[in-house]
Order: sequence, then C-alpha cells, then structure tokens
Amino acid sequence: MNVLSDNWDLIRDGFFTTLELTVLCGLVALVGGTLLAACRVSPVPPLRWFGTAYVNVVRNTPLTLIMLVVGLGFPKLNIHFSFITFAVIAVGGYTAAFICEAVRSGINTVPIGQAEAARSLGMSFTQVLTLVVLPQALRAVVPPIGSLLIAMVRNSAIASAFNVHDLFGTSAEMVENGENVLLIFLWIAIGYLLITLTMSALFAALEKKLAVAR
Repeated sequence: MNVLSDNWDLIRDGFFTTLELTVLCGLVALVGGTLLAACRVSPVPPLRWFGTAYVNVVRNTPLTLIMLVVGLGFPKLNIHFSFITFAVIAVGGYTAAFICEAVRSGINTVPIGQAEAARSLGMSFTQVLTLVVLPQALRAVVPPIGSLLIAMVRNSAIASAFNVHDLFGTSAEMVENGENVLLIFLWIAIGYLLITLTMSALFAALEKKLAVAR
C-alpha cells in the first residue's frame, strides 16, 4: 500500500489520462469505423476502394509503426498537435479499421430485402443505411465492438512511449523514485482492470437491453 499512498497523485493523474484516452480514442474509433464500413458497402467505387485499402493497410501494420508515423511524420508535414492528440489519432484510427469490419459483418446480417424495400420507397443510400440498416446492424455487433474497445484500452499504453503521462507511463517515474517494480505494475494492472471490467459490464448491460428491444 505504500507504493499507492506515496505515489497517489501520480497514479491518479495517470489513471484519469488513460480514461481520457479511452473516451477520445473510442469516439474516433466508433465514428471512423462506422464511416469506413459505410464506404465499404457504398455503391460508389472510389469509396469502396478507399475503405478496403484503409482497412487492409492499417489492420496489417503494427500499432507502434502507426504511432511513429503520426507522432514523427505529421510534424514533418508541419502538422503540430499535442502528444495526446497524436495518440488519439493513432490509436483511434488503428482501432477504427477493426471496428469497420465488425460493423460491416453486422450490416451483412440485415436481410437484403429490407434495403431493397427501402430503396423501392425512394430512399437514398444514405437514408437506407442510417435509418434501416445500421440501427439493426449495430445491435448485432455490440459484443465484438465491446471486445475491440477493451483491447484498445490496453493498446493505448503505447502512448506512454510518446511522452503521454497515462497510467502505464507513470511506471518510469516511480521506478526512478526507487519503488518496487512488481508492486508498481501490480497497481497499474489494477487500474487497467478497473477500466476494462467497467467497460465489460457496460457492454454486457447494453447487449442485454438491445437484445430485449429486438
């Protein structure tokens, strides 16, 4: 307990930074992934090509490399943001590729007859997707999206290597202060567990609610 009490301010700030990363990266991943899924099922060929290329490239590229490209490459292009913004772009953009495939699999579960019926009523592709298909598809993909976002929380720890003082990033300073390494990582692991178990409970409740609604 001495490690926690002696470093409470440091661990608390790191915990809240990780929470901030989780929320911001999650929003980027959900919005970006849904837009990419829309591109992949779009009747416009360039949009389909873009969505397919993005997903195939990003899913097969290590997150560390993406973080390096964003954190070191953007400044070379005279694009300057804070380190946490670069982390959100990298981690959120990386997770979006996986969210895209989850959403696309959900879209494929919606009977094609519903989309055809909507189009026969004069609805545009955007209207069919947003009003008919996506509301049903998203219900079906709550569990996989929840798993992807929980994995994203763990992946966000890589931001500590780029000067973001998140929960994992607090370990370096505590090690320098002479604290026990095993106890340091024990408390960091507990912090991540609090976040991921809370997310698991929220997604389980959401899945149950939407299943009843269907």
